[in-house]
Amino acid sequence: MNSPWSLQGRHALVCGASRGIGRAAALALAELGCSVTGLARDGARLTALEAELVAAGAARTASLVADLDDRVALANLVGEHLAAWPAQILVLCTGGPKAGPILGATDEELLVAFGRNVLASQALVRATLPGMKAAGYGRIVTVLSTSVKEPIDNLGVGNTVRGAMGAWAKTLSGELPPGITVNNVLPGYTDTERLSDLASGVAARTGKVVDDVRAGWAALAPEKRIADPAEIGRVVAFLCSPAASFVRGQSIAADGGRMRGI
Repeated sequence: MNSPWSLQGRHALVCGASRGIGRAAALALAELGCSVTGLARDGARLTALEAELVAAGAARTASLVADLDDRVALANLVGEHLAAWPAQILVLCTGGPKAGPILGATDEELLVAFGRNVLASQALVRATLPGMKAAGYGRIVTVLSTSVKEPIDNLGVGNTVRGAMGAWAKTLSGELPPGITVNNVLPGYTDTERLSDLASGVAARTGKVVDDVRAGWAALAPEKRIADPAEIGRVVAFLCSPAASFVRGQSIAADGGRMRGI
């Protein structure tokens, strides 16, 4: 592992690996030689992903079918898996809550979103941290949203919980030992199933055509397009690599330049 980009001999636990940015991150890690365990609710998609990971360069793969809402079962499943095969990398990627204004959100919707994100992430860090400490190497990367810095209209619950995750990760960055880092990736509009659902919702609410909704989003960024998930996955993989050893506690936007803040 002399190359600052190589992840050979490392093992990553990737949450949300069955689709979207989580899947892209798993493949990008495999391309750097990392072994990968994918975690998601969709076992069939995880099984299909394993063959792709091997083809991309992963020496070893595994799948864990789990629901982030059942955190007792999650902790038991992940703990047992990592006891046999410790991980040095943890990628936290969770689907966003349904759209809607914050004033229309129920207490239950807020609690569920907080549990799936902050509480599940806390449990997964506790499970992976011993392996990171033993290896003297650790990378925790959360995939959040640009809403951490600039709230997005009509995503009230998502804005709230993504902000909480950003604060959680920044707090964690000050408590982790040297050599174990945590950073956030803030994707802009990215071509995932989640984005398709959001575009359909906007179209239904406004009477616009879905393609026009997507074109409007693309026009907001200087790059004038929507990201491919692989582009975000490669940012995640960089932060997991030895090359990012002095990047810690940061929220890094991959948004095509859409956000206006410095």
